Amino acid sequence: MPLRVLIADDERPARDELFFLLGQLDDVEVVKQAVNGPQAVSLAQEFVPDLILLDVQMPGLTGFEVARRLLECGVSSRVVFVTAFDQYAIEAFEVSAVDYLLKPVEATRLAQAIQRVRLLIAAQRGNPSEKVANKELERIVQYVAERQNRRERLAIRIGERFSLVQAGEIVYASLADEVITVVTNSLSGTSNYRTLDELHSHLDQAVFWRVHRSHIININKIKEIVPWFNRNYILRMKDGKATEIPVSRAQTKRLREYLGL
Repeated sequence: MPLRVLIADDERPARDELFFLLGQLDDVEVVKQAVNGPQAVSLAQEFVPDLILLDVQMPGLTGFEVARRLLECGVSSRVVFVTAFDQYAIEAFEVSAVDYLLKPVEATRLAQAIQRVRLLIAAQRGNPSEKVANKELERIVQYVAERQNRRERLAIRIGERFSLVQAGEIVYASLADEVITVVTNSLSGTSNYRTLDELHSHLDQAVFWRVHRSHIININKIKEIVPWFNRNYILRMKDGKATEIPVSRAQTKRLREYLGL
């Protein structure tokens, strides 16, 4: 009997890629595809697939909100999150996800996740073992930890050479004239990442905030907060030049709440 899969992702290329990869596996059937959170809930309730490949960031409902609603209404489908960001892994465990795949999805990792789902379903149909589930969660934790450890250092270009800096040493990163400059207490260089979004996805987003469309800051490297026009702020950073970085209107509320202003 084939493993019945629902794909939920708001981006068509991502859905097409997963559909293609699943087509290379034996005994897998894609029953439906959802383009947003509410549709994912509706289709999951209607078809009750064995597995839902669920994007984290979707319109209407996030992947986590979808997973929680399905848990609340008793839908038995297994969930594997598929996302470009690795900082959501712990939250994925809280909604009983089987696995956590990072985009671009590797064929071998997808095959491993599918096999893991098959084993868990088989165990549940026979004599469900809590140890099996615990071992799977331990493996996922280890996998994500290894990825995060590899990202603890960042290469920045200084002249003709590259320097490796610890992510925690970064004070801020700014985009100007299509060039991303990364600044620490003692160094300033350029990043090979093409966009600030791409750089941001490789940093701990609990620590590094996108306070402006052109700036990412390390929340632990703020020296002073200077009130500005229209109740906005300027952040004076802890680099050698005490660089001043503006906070966008959209991020001002978050900063006030975080700092209790």
